[in-house]
Amino acid sequence: MVLNFRFAIASDLHIALPDTIWDHPKRFHLVEVSIAALEQVFEHLERLDIDFLLLPGDLTQHGERDNHAWLSDRLKNLPYPAYVVPGNHDVPLAVGEGSLIGLSEFPEYYPHCGYQDRSCLYYTCELRSGVRLIGLNSNGFDEQGNQIGYVDEKQLDWLRDVLAKSTDELVLVMIHHNIIEHLPGQSTNPLGRRYMLSNAPQLLEVLERGGVQLVFTGHLHVQDIAKWRGVYDITTGSLVSYPHPYRILNFSRDDQGQQRLEIESHRIVSVPGFPDLPSISREWMGDRSFPFMMRLLMGPPLGLSQLEAEELAPSLRYFWADIAGGDARFDFPEFPPLVRQYFEGFGASEAIDNRTILRLSQM
Repeated sequence: MVLNFRFAIASDLHIALPDTIWDHPKRFHLVEVSIAALEQVFEHLERLDIDFLLLPGDLTQHGERDNHAWLSDRLKNLPYPAYVVPGNHDVPLAVGEGSLIGLSEFPEYYPHCGYQDRSCLYYTCELRSGVRLIGLNSNGFDEQGNQIGYVDEKQLDWLRDVLAKSTDELVLVMIHHNIIEHLPGQSTNPLGRRYMLSNAPQLLEVLERGGVQLVFTGHLHVQDIAKWRGVYDITTGSLVSYPHPYRILNFSRDDQGQQRLEIESHRIVSVPGFPDLPSISREWMGDRSFPFMMRLLMGPPLGLSQLEAEELAPSLRYFWADIAGGDARFDFPEFPPLVRQYFEGFGASEAIDNRTILRLSQM
Protein backbone atom coordinates (compact mmCIF):
# COMPACT_ATOMS: atom_id res chain seq x y z
CA MET A 1 0.00 0.00 0.00
CA VAL A 2 1.35 3.44 -0.96
CA LEU A 3 1.48 5.79 2.04
CA ASN A 4 2.27 9.47 2.46
CA PHE A 5 1.61 11.51 5.57
CA ARG A 6 3.12 14.31 7.63
CA PHE A 7 3.13 14.66 11.41
CA ALA A 8 4.87 16.62 14.16
CA ILE A 9 6.36 15.99 17.58
CA ALA A 10 6.62 18.43 20.48
CA SER A 11 7.85 16.98 23.75
CA ASP A 12 8.22 17.91 27.40
CA LEU A 13 6.04 21.00 27.14
CA HIS A 14 5.95 21.50 30.93
CA ILE A 15 2.89 23.71 30.56
CA ALA A 16 2.60 26.11 33.48
CA LEU A 17 -0.10 28.73 33.76
CA PRO A 18 1.38 31.90 35.31
CA ASP A 19 -0.20 31.36 38.72
CA THR A 20 1.17 27.80 38.94
CA ILE A 21 4.85 28.43 38.15
CA TRP A 22 7.28 26.96 40.66
CA ASP A 23 10.36 29.13 41.11
CA HIS A 24 12.71 26.19 41.70
CA PRO A 25 16.34 27.43 41.69
CA LYS A 26 17.79 24.23 40.21
CA ARG A 27 15.49 23.65 37.24
CA PHE A 28 17.21 23.65 33.85
CA HIS A 29 14.07 24.52 31.88
CA LEU A 30 12.15 27.76 31.46
CA VAL A 31 8.52 26.94 32.20
CA GLU A 32 7.85 30.68 31.94
CA VAL A 33 7.84 30.35 28.14
CA SER A 34 5.79 27.15 27.95
CA ILE A 35 2.48 28.53 26.68
CA ALA A 36 3.94 31.13 24.33
CA ALA A 37 6.34 28.57 22.81
CA LEU A 38 3.57 26.01 22.32
CA GLU A 39 1.33 28.58 20.64
CA GLN A 40 4.13 29.30 18.15
CA VAL A 41 4.36 25.60 17.36
CA PHE A 42 0.60 25.43 16.80
CA GLU A 43 0.72 28.48 14.54
CA HIS A 44 3.45 26.90 12.41
CA LEU A 45 1.77 23.51 12.21
CA GLU A 46 -1.55 25.00 11.12
CA ARG A 47 0.19 26.36 8.00
CA LEU A 48 1.58 22.93 7.11
CA ASP A 49 -1.61 20.85 6.97
CA ILE A 50 -0.16 18.06 9.13
CA ASP A 51 -2.08 14.84 9.74
CA PHE A 52 -1.46 14.58 13.49
CA LEU A 53 0.71 15.70 16.41
CA LEU A 54 2.50 13.48 18.95
CA LEU A 55 3.25 14.72 22.48
CA PRO A 56 5.44 12.12 24.31
CA GLY A 57 4.86 13.19 27.91
CA ASP A 58 5.75 15.78 30.52
CA LEU A 59 2.88 17.84 29.22
CA THR A 60 2.65 19.85 32.45
CA GLN A 61 5.03 21.42 34.92
CA HIS A 62 4.25 18.92 37.68
CA GLY A 63 0.84 17.36 37.21
CA GLU A 64 -1.26 20.36 38.23
CA ARG A 65 -4.97 19.93 37.55
CA ASP A 66 -5.26 23.46 36.15
CA ASN A 67 -2.39 22.89 33.72
CA HIS A 68 -3.79 19.57 32.51
CA ALA A 69 -7.21 21.16 32.05
CA TRP A 70 -5.79 24.08 30.07
CA LEU A 71 -3.79 21.84 27.76
CA SER A 72 -6.62 19.36 27.29
CA ASP A 73 -8.94 22.15 26.18
CA ARG A 74 -6.32 23.63 23.86
CA LEU A 75 -5.61 20.29 22.17
CA LYS A 76 -9.33 19.68 21.70
CA ASN A 77 -9.57 22.81 19.55
CA LEU A 78 -6.72 22.07 17.14
CA PRO A 79 -7.55 21.53 13.45
CA TYR A 80 -5.70 18.19 13.53
CA PRO A 81 -5.70 15.34 16.08
CA ALA A 82 -3.14 15.28 18.88
CA TYR A 83 -2.08 12.22 20.85
CA VAL A 84 -0.44 12.15 24.28
CA VAL A 85 1.12 9.81 26.82
CA PRO A 86 1.95 10.63 30.45
CA GLY A 87 5.40 11.70 31.55
CA ASN A 88 6.78 11.51 35.07
CA HIS A 89 5.95 15.18 35.66
CA ASP A 90 2.34 14.63 34.61
CA VAL A 91 1.61 12.00 37.26
CA PRO A 92 3.83 12.79 40.27
CA LEU A 93 1.59 10.88 42.68
CA ALA A 94 0.12 7.40 42.65
CA VAL A 95 -3.06 8.90 44.12
CA GLY A 96 -4.08 12.48 43.43
CA GLU A 97 -3.87 15.02 46.21
CA GLY A 98 -5.00 18.62 46.26
CA SER A 99 -3.97 20.43 43.09
CA LEU A 100 -2.02 17.46 41.67
CA ILE A 101 -3.52 14.55 39.76
CA GLY A 102 -2.77 10.89 40.40
CA LEU A 103 -1.63 8.34 37.83
CA SER A 104 -5.04 6.80 37.19
CA GLU A 105 -6.61 10.22 36.56
CA PHE A 106 -4.47 11.05 33.54
CA PRO A 107 -6.71 9.48 30.85
CA GLU A 108 -9.71 11.43 32.16
CA TYR A 109 -8.15 14.66 30.93
CA TYR A 110 -7.33 13.40 27.43
CA PRO A 111 -10.20 11.28 26.01
CA HIS A 112 -9.81 13.15 22.69
CA CYS A 113 -6.05 12.43 22.59
CA GLY A 114 -6.10 8.64 22.37
CA TYR A 115 -7.67 7.67 25.70
CA GLN A 116 -11.16 6.61 24.61
CA ASP A 117 -11.07 4.13 27.49
CA ARG A 118 -10.59 6.43 30.47
CA SER A 119 -9.88 3.50 32.76
CA CYS A 120 -6.69 2.47 30.93
CA LEU A 121 -3.30 4.21 30.86
CA TYR A 122 -2.35 2.88 27.42
CA TYR A 123 -4.17 2.72 24.12
CA THR A 124 -4.05 2.01 20.42
CA CYS A 125 -5.85 3.74 17.57
CA GLU A 126 -5.87 3.78 13.80
CA LEU A 127 -4.41 7.05 12.56
CA ARG A 128 -5.41 6.33 8.97
CA SER A 129 -5.82 3.25 6.84
CA GLY A 130 -2.72 1.09 7.32
CA VAL A 131 -1.20 3.22 10.11
CA ARG A 132 -1.58 2.45 13.84
CA LEU A 133 -0.43 4.36 16.91
CA ILE A 134 0.30 2.66 20.23
CA GLY A 135 0.57 4.91 23.28
CA LEU A 136 2.29 3.26 26.24
CA ASN A 137 2.48 4.24 29.90
CA SER A 138 6.00 4.07 31.35
CA ASN A 139 5.16 5.50 34.78
CA GLY A 140 4.82 3.45 37.93
CA PHE A 141 5.52 3.55 41.63
CA ASP A 142 7.50 1.20 43.86
CA GLU A 143 6.41 0.01 47.31
CA GLN A 144 7.87 3.15 48.88
CA GLY A 145 5.86 5.39 46.55
CA ASN A 146 8.84 6.43 44.45
CA GLN A 147 8.33 6.92 40.72
CA ILE A 148 9.91 4.39 38.38
CA GLY A 149 10.05 4.05 34.60
CA TYR A 150 8.58 0.63 33.90
CA VAL A 151 6.17 -1.19 31.58
CA ASP A 152 4.36 -3.85 33.59
CA GLU A 153 3.68 -7.38 32.38
CA LYS A 154 -0.04 -6.77 31.84
CA GLN A 155 0.76 -3.93 29.47
CA LEU A 156 3.40 -6.03 27.68
CA ASP A 157 0.87 -8.84 27.18
CA TRP A 158 -1.60 -6.32 25.76
CA LEU A 159 1.11 -4.96 23.47
CA ARG A 160 1.97 -8.43 22.18
CA ASP A 161 -1.67 -8.99 21.33
CA VAL A 162 -2.04 -5.66 19.52
CA LEU A 163 1.12 -6.26 17.48
CA ALA A 164 0.02 -9.77 16.56
CA LYS A 165 -3.14 -8.27 15.06
CA SER A 166 -1.31 -5.42 13.28
CA THR A 167 1.04 -7.32 10.99
CA ASP A 168 -0.21 -5.51 7.87
CA GLU A 169 0.01 -2.03 9.39
CA LEU A 170 2.73 0.52 9.95
CA VAL A 171 2.94 0.79 13.75
CA LEU A 172 4.19 3.91 15.55
CA VAL A 173 4.88 3.62 19.28
CA MET A 174 4.99 6.54 21.70
CA ILE A 175 6.32 6.28 25.28
CA HIS A 176 7.89 8.83 27.63
CA HIS A 177 11.02 7.06 28.90
CA ASN A 178 13.89 6.23 26.55
CA ILE A 179 14.12 2.59 25.49
CA ILE A 180 17.57 2.80 23.83
CA GLU A 181 20.63 4.56 25.24
CA HIS A 182 21.10 8.06 23.88
CA LEU A 183 24.18 8.76 26.01
CA PRO A 184 27.20 6.57 26.81
CA GLY A 185 26.35 4.31 29.75
CA GLN A 186 22.90 5.85 30.15
CA SER A 187 21.28 2.67 31.41
CA THR A 188 23.83 2.16 34.21
CA ASN A 189 25.00 5.66 35.19
CA PRO A 190 23.10 6.98 38.24
CA LEU A 191 22.57 10.31 36.46
CA GLY A 192 21.30 8.77 33.23
CA ARG A 193 19.41 5.64 34.09
CA ARG A 194 16.37 7.46 35.51
CA TYR A 195 15.63 8.60 31.97
CA MET A 196 15.67 5.01 30.73
CA LEU A 197 12.88 2.49 30.97
CA SER A 198 14.09 0.04 33.62
CA ASN A 199 12.95 -2.96 31.60
CA ALA A 200 13.86 -1.53 28.22
CA PRO A 201 15.42 -4.79 26.90
CA GLN A 202 12.16 -6.63 27.52
CA LEU A 203 10.11 -4.00 25.69
CA LEU A 204 12.60 -3.84 22.82
CA GLU A 205 12.34 -7.57 22.32
CA VAL A 206 8.55 -7.33 22.07
CA LEU A 207 8.76 -4.43 19.62
CA GLU A 208 11.34 -6.10 17.41
CA ARG A 209 9.35 -9.33 17.22
CA GLY A 210 6.27 -7.29 16.37
CA GLY A 211 8.02 -5.53 13.49
CA VAL A 212 7.98 -2.07 15.09
CA GLN A 213 10.67 0.23 13.70
CA LEU A 214 9.68 3.67 14.99
CA VAL A 215 9.43 4.65 18.67
CA PHE A 216 9.04 8.26 19.83
CA THR A 217 10.19 9.27 23.32
CA GLY A 218 10.92 12.37 25.41
CA HIS A 219 12.04 12.83 29.04
CA LEU A 220 15.77 13.39 28.38
CA HIS A 221 15.38 16.93 26.96
CA VAL A 222 17.82 16.02 24.18
CA GLN A 223 17.62 15.87 20.39
CA ASP A 224 18.86 12.39 19.52
CA ILE A 225 18.16 9.38 17.34
CA ALA A 226 19.38 5.97 18.50
CA LYS A 227 19.01 2.51 16.96
CA TRP A 228 18.98 -1.05 18.29
CA ARG A 229 18.81 -3.67 15.58
CA GLY A 230 15.82 -2.55 13.50
CA VAL A 231 14.22 -0.28 16.12
CA TYR A 232 14.74 3.49 16.20
CA ASP A 233 14.22 5.53 19.39
CA ILE A 234 13.65 9.11 18.25
CA THR A 235 13.76 11.34 21.29
CA THR A 236 12.83 15.00 21.07
CA GLY A 237 14.16 17.78 23.28
CA SER A 238 12.01 19.90 25.56
CA LEU A 239 10.09 22.84 24.16
CA VAL A 240 10.98 24.83 27.32
CA SER A 241 14.66 23.94 27.40
CA TYR A 242 17.56 24.84 25.12
CA PRO A 243 17.36 24.69 22.12
CA HIS A 244 13.51 24.68 22.32
CA PRO A 245 13.02 22.19 19.48
CA TYR A 246 10.14 20.42 17.81
CA ARG A 247 10.11 18.07 14.86
CA ILE A 248 8.20 17.75 11.58
CA LEU A 249 8.31 14.34 9.93
CA ASN A 250 7.27 13.05 6.53
CA PHE A 251 6.65 9.34 6.02
CA SER A 252 6.43 7.80 2.58
CA ARG A 253 6.04 4.33 1.13
CA ASP A 254 6.11 3.74 -2.61
CA ASP A 255 4.41 1.04 -4.65
CA GLN A 256 7.49 -1.17 -4.27
CA GLY A 257 7.22 -1.13 -0.47
CA GLN A 258 10.26 1.15 -0.01
CA GLN A 259 9.78 3.15 3.20
CA ARG A 260 11.47 6.31 4.43
CA LEU A 261 11.00 8.81 7.22
CA GLU A 262 12.29 12.31 6.60
CA ILE A 263 12.92 14.24 9.82
CA GLU A 264 13.48 17.97 10.18
CA SER A 265 13.80 19.97 13.38
CA HIS A 266 12.71 23.51 14.16
CA ARG A 267 13.38 25.79 17.12
CA ILE A 268 11.54 28.54 18.94
CA VAL A 269 13.85 31.56 18.80
CA SER A 270 11.86 34.23 20.64
CA VAL A 271 8.74 34.75 22.73
CA PRO A 272 7.46 37.87 24.52
CA GLY A 273 9.93 38.83 27.22
CA PHE A 274 12.63 36.55 25.78
CA PRO A 275 13.75 38.19 22.51
CA ASP A 276 16.75 35.86 22.06
CA LEU A 277 15.41 32.73 23.69
CA PRO A 278 18.20 30.27 22.73
CA SER A 279 20.93 32.54 24.12
CA ILE A 280 19.00 33.19 27.31
CA SER A 281 18.19 29.54 27.93
CA ARG A 282 21.73 28.41 27.06
CA GLU A 283 23.10 30.77 29.72
CA TRP A 284 20.34 29.69 32.12
CA MET A 285 21.46 26.10 31.69
CA GLY A 286 25.12 27.02 31.95
CA ASP A 287 24.51 28.93 35.19
CA ARG A 288 23.02 25.77 36.72
CA SER A 289 25.45 23.24 35.26
CA PHE A 290 28.26 23.26 37.84
CA PRO A 291 26.66 20.91 40.46
CA PHE A 292 25.56 18.52 37.72
CA MET A 293 29.02 18.42 36.14
CA MET A 294 30.62 17.87 39.54
CA ARG A 295 28.43 14.79 40.04
CA LEU A 296 29.30 13.53 36.57
CA LEU A 297 33.04 14.00 37.14
CA MET A 298 33.11 12.50 40.63
CA GLY A 299 30.72 9.63 39.93
CA PRO A 300 31.33 6.45 37.94
CA PRO A 301 33.11 5.75 35.71
CA LEU A 302 35.59 8.65 36.25
CA GLY A 303 35.54 8.86 40.06
CA LEU A 304 37.61 12.06 40.25
CA SER A 305 38.36 13.77 43.53
CA GLN A 306 36.48 16.95 44.41
CA LEU A 307 39.59 19.04 43.76
CA GLU A 308 40.14 17.46 40.33
CA ALA A 309 36.48 17.90 39.44
CA GLU A 310 36.45 21.55 40.50
CA GLU A 311 39.30 22.26 38.11
CA LEU A 312 37.51 20.72 35.13
CA ALA A 313 33.85 21.57 35.72
CA PRO A 314 34.04 25.21 34.48
CA SER A 315 35.14 23.95 31.06
CA LEU A 316 31.91 21.93 30.91
CA ARG A 317 29.59 24.90 31.43
CA TYR A 318 27.83 24.37 28.08
CA PHE A 319 28.35 20.61 27.82
CA TRP A 320 24.75 19.63 28.54
CA ALA A 321 23.36 22.42 26.36
CA ASP A 322 25.45 21.17 23.45
CA ILE A 323 24.23 17.60 24.01
CA ALA A 324 20.64 18.85 24.19
CA GLY A 325 21.03 20.51 20.81
CA GLY A 326 21.95 17.24 19.12
CA ASP A 327 24.73 16.45 16.64
CA ALA A 328 27.37 17.80 19.06
CA ARG A 329 31.12 17.24 18.62
CA PHE A 330 33.47 17.69 21.56
CA ASP A 331 37.17 18.36 21.96
CA PHE A 332 38.76 18.88 25.37
CA PRO A 333 42.53 18.81 24.67
CA GLU A 334 43.31 20.27 28.10
CA PHE A 335 41.68 17.34 29.94
CA PRO A 336 43.61 14.28 31.19
CA PRO A 337 43.53 11.52 28.52
CA LEU A 338 40.91 9.27 30.16
CA VAL A 339 38.65 12.20 31.05
CA ARG A 340 39.04 13.63 27.56
CA GLN A 341 38.16 10.29 26.01
CA TYR A 342 35.09 9.96 28.20
CA PHE A 343 33.59 13.36 27.41
CA GLU A 344 34.46 13.28 23.73
CA GLY A 345 32.59 9.96 23.64
CA PHE A 346 29.35 11.92 24.07
CA GLY A 347 29.84 13.45 20.64
CA ALA A 348 27.76 12.43 17.65
CA SER A 349 29.43 10.08 15.18
CA GLU A 350 27.18 11.39 12.39
CA ALA A 351 24.82 14.34 12.11
CA ILE A 352 21.40 12.67 12.20
CA ASP A 353 19.82 14.02 15.39
CA ASN A 354 18.08 17.04 13.85
CA ARG A 355 17.76 16.43 10.13
CA THR A 356 17.98 13.06 8.45
CA ILE A 357 16.22 10.50 6.31
CA LEU A 358 15.72 7.07 7.85
CA ARG A 359 15.36 4.29 5.29
CA LEU A 360 13.21 1.62 6.89
CA SER A 361 12.72 -2.06 6.17
CA GLN A 362 10.26 -2.81 3.41
CA MET A 363 6.69 -3.87 4.12
